[in-house]
Amino acid sequence: MLRHAEEVMGTVVSFAVPNADDPAVLAGPIAELHRLDRLFSTYRPDSDISRLGRGELTVEQCDPLVAEVLASCRAVTAESDGWFSMGVPPAEGRGRPGGRLDPSGWVKGWAVERASALLTAAGFTDHTVTGGGDVQARGQAAPGRPWRVGVADPQRPDHLVAVVSAAGDFAVATSGTAERGAHIIDPRTGRPADELLSLTVIGPGLARTDAYATAAFAMGPRRALPWLTALPGHEALAVLPDGTRLGTHGLPHYLANPT
Repeated sequence: MLRHAEEVMGTVVSFAVPNADDPAVLAGPIAELHRLDRLFSTYRPDSDISRLGRGELTVEQCDPLVAEVLASCRAVTAESDGWFSMGVPPAEGRGRPGGRLDPSGWVKGWAVERASALLTAAGFTDHTVTGGGDVQARGQAAPGRPWRVGVADPQRPDHLVAVVSAAGDFAVATSGTAERGAHIIDPRTGRPADELLSLTVIGPGLARTDAYATAAFAMGPRRALPWLTALPGHEALAVLPDGTRLGTHGLPHYLANPT
């Protein structure tokens, strides 16, 4: 089992590859993560996304991936009826100086999914790539053994609220207040969303799964669970401030220890 943890994109991205032992197999995925960080970091003043937000570049002058990411963000915004936000989008031509353009809600999961795709393309079809606690899994942990992904209990940091057990290609993303506090903004009020402690979404690919988790957390449970139920291939587990746990109908299929 090859394991590696890489500090990148303001977090730690961890790799687990059962059928590998040479760290060189991770060179391409790691290089891609750092390249994407240079393009999309909102903390780097020289990144394409920062320069676009300041109006120094047009979308056409940026790396082509910038237009792809902005299009993906707009798609999720539309799918979620505006509950997912990338901040102030660039105007036609040059970006709007002074606007806060931040597609991070898409970029982290998308970058992890891209790193996973590179491993698959190299022939390593069994692996997990984990970024900031969100997981893209492919294949199986060992012959006949599924991957097991723990979901942290937002009320008890040293405990799990659930264990996702599955094989094949799937992603697990959690949005919540446990690690970063109330950082997800309700785009309709401008205030931090506070109707949930955590919202975990299971889906096929981490880019959309992570973005959906962010949007659904902002919605609150009354809107989020029906919305997620209607999304093909996605299930969710919500933890409310009083400790109540709610899930979509298909969630038990994924749980090693149903709650």
